[in-house]
Amino acid sequence: MKNRSRTDIIVAILDTAIGGSSKTKIMYDAYVSYAQLKEYLSILIAKGLLEPIEEENLYKTTKKGMKFTRLCHYAGGLIGPLQELRN
Repeated sequence: MKNRSRTDIIVAILDTAIGGSSKTKIMYDAYVSYAQLKEYLSILIAKGLLEPIEEENLYKTTKKGMKFTRLCHYAGGLIGPLQELRN
């Protein structure tokens, strides 16, 4: 797997947690270690992009988080054709 940026990892976590996901599911779907997951979860919760659902032991992407992922996917779509020209 190629090296990913922090933004790529954040988007992968937020995409996985859209409907509500456990830590284990997020770890496997976003390809992050438990140590990385703990770090990212605390950052994303503090920034209001992810919310914990305590009673179900899940994490869910907030509306702000969904807006962030849409913008990142849109920007990636714009940059993608530019990278193809470079190769």
